[in-house]
Amino acid sequence: MDANTEQPEDRLSVPAIDTTVAHPARVYDYWLGGKDNFAADREAAQAVIDVNPGILPGVRSNRAFLVRAVRYLVTDAGIRQILDIGTGLPSANNVHEVAQELVPETKVVYVDNDPIVLVHAHALLTGEPGTINYLDADLRNPANILQSAAQTLDFDEPVALILLMTLQFVHGDDDPYGIVKTFVDALPSGSYLVISHPAWDDETGIANAATSRYNEKVSSPMVRRTFDEVARFFDGLELVEPGLVGVSEWRPDPEQELSGSHSPALCAVARKP
Repeated sequence: MDANTEQPEDRLSVPAIDTTVAHPARVYDYWLGGKDNFAADREAAQAVIDVNPGILPGVRSNRAFLVRAVRYLVTDAGIRQILDIGTGLPSANNVHEVAQELVPETKVVYVDNDPIVLVHAHALLTGEPGTINYLDADLRNPANILQSAAQTLDFDEPVALILLMTLQFVHGDDDPYGIVKTFVDALPSGSYLVISHPAWDDETGIANAATSRYNEKVSSPMVRRTFDEVARFFDGLELVEPGLVGVSEWRPDPEQELSGSHSPALCAVARKP
């Protein structure tokens, strides 16, 4: 075993998992430059990089979008409660860190179904007492998530639902649009939906080919969706300007360099009227 392979098990006591199969959260961690991944994860991540080197600036652009979106929610929209589903492994600028730097009492519930993610979350994602919770749950069971999240969040007050790079793992047979609608229907007026999603690559096909390589190696294959398919998740909601755009194009910081790398992904923030 190399050092990276040993680190998660050496540092943390985690449930028994199959480390021989790549997992999306740990592959993403590798792309972000993290160390909490195993050989199978790095193999899958590198297979995508070999086809589409633009995946690296792409995932970092998504992380930067997360920061900008949370800042908007807290400062401009007045949101004080966030439900982040598909949290992934902790990295720089986690949701509660960005939010609580602005408003310390902001409440955040993190949701994931990877045991390593949950162990890391409990160990590393610490904030103001009573404001942070972690749920071991699957996006496909919104009723369970909503019931458990209600221990921390008040669903009579606006909530921001964040689904960043998560819905691509929910295929048509699992009714992704119905799942999102169930969550949105449970939120009061003034709530927000934030989504980022890999887009179908009509321009070169490079990203589509890279996704095919990725799907050969991971436990949870993903699907890219067209602009119209991603837009459908926001039906009935009011899109915040500039609407549904590339992740580096949503309200970029003045000093931000727009990435020209080819790893298409769409994002938007929308308000429930």
